[in-house]
Amino acid sequence: MTLLAVGINYNTAPLAIRERLSFPAETLYSSLKEMRKVREINEAAILSTCNRTELYCTSSARDEQFLIDWVAHTKQIEVDNLKPYLYTHADQNLIRHMFRVACGLDSMILGEPQILGQMKSAYQTACEAGTLGKHLGKLFQQTFSAAKKVRTDTAIGSSPVSVAFAAVQLAQQIFDHMKDQCAVLIGAGETIELTARHLKQQGIGRMIIANRTHAKAQTLADQFNGLAITLSELPQHLAEADIVISSTASQLPILGKGSVESALKKRRYKPMFMVDLAVPRDIEAEVEQLRDVYLYTVDDLQNTIDQNMDSRRRAAEQAEEIIDTQVDHFLAWLRTESAHHTIRDYRQQAEHFRDETLQKALAQMKNGGNPEDVLTRLAHTLTNKIIHTPSTQIRDAAANERHDLIAAAHEIFKLNK
Repeated sequence: MTLLAVGINYNTAPLAIRERLSFPAETLYSSLKEMRKVREINEAAILSTCNRTELYCTSSARDEQFLIDWVAHTKQIEVDNLKPYLYTHADQNLIRHMFRVACGLDSMILGEPQILGQMKSAYQTACEAGTLGKHLGKLFQQTFSAAKKVRTDTAIGSSPVSVAFAAVQLAQQIFDHMKDQCAVLIGAGETIELTARHLKQQGIGRMIIANRTHAKAQTLADQFNGLAITLSELPQHLAEADIVISSTASQLPILGKGSVESALKKRRYKPMFMVDLAVPRDIEAEVEQLRDVYLYTVDDLQNTIDQNMDSRRRAAEQAEEIIDTQVDHFLAWLRTESAHHTIRDYRQQAEHFRDETLQKALAQMKNGGNPEDVLTRLAHTLTNKIIHTPSTQIRDAAANERHDLIAAAHEIFKLNK
């Protein structure tokens, strides 16, 4: 049995290729079923995200070409056009790779936590499709344990390394209960979408999305159960904002000192937390002069992010050490598994000897044999049958100077020297 994987990620393939090799959630179940039909595959799982697609399997073959061929055929791509973007892993290298992926050590953002949830989803879908077995299922479970230990024992995920996450974490330090707060987000791009997602995860009470185009604001607001407004409507709603986070491509400030001052009066000078993630700025620098405003810029957050990246890199070194240990644990389990067949065969042989000898002994007793003599003969016969083959093999080992086998016999049978 060989553990195999074929994959692409943000480092090896451009977005156009990653899109072609992705497995959408709605087709993943059926794709797993088809993958499992490949003659060489015993177990199968697929991890598919915007940044990576990886196919895992246990196989009777050691070469991964059959897996590459299946991917190429399924996605209708010529093998030669696909191969330059692929990487492959087998056995111990695959075990280590899966552990590193789950811990965020192979991610675009070092230590990002979303990938672990995506791996758990991949595992769940494979379970539902019935394509996991003992070995790949155990590998996923060990992967989750390794990731949990890394998260628990290191600071790999404790420090924000995106401006969106850093802004939300800073807001959490200022407001004790996010569920009581209203956030106004200005813009509708990727940064604001990520900010909205983080705010939602932290239980923000209300969310207002302001954008130059109402349709884009509405699309984003629908995702997070928020209110969509245009920038022209912003002055009417600014007083509702406990938190303001802005990230647009505007060349001129969107919020001036006067409009923020008016909003503060309506709020009866209840403090307002503001983060300007735009370059050039969306919020006039003079706003910082207002007494009840806490204004931060992207530079303020970037210093924190740079420090946190250094912290994550140090944590990643610790994580690699933990992964080394976890890989050893799984390899030990695999070695134990490989001995199960031998143990089973040995037990079956011994049970056959037992049953055969017992039947003869019972027949002798039915025919009037003396019970004590029958039991003595049974013990003698059974002992001879059990030790005959090992004794013969040990003699042959001695004749052929196989001292390693003789030493192994001493260890296996726990013999006195």
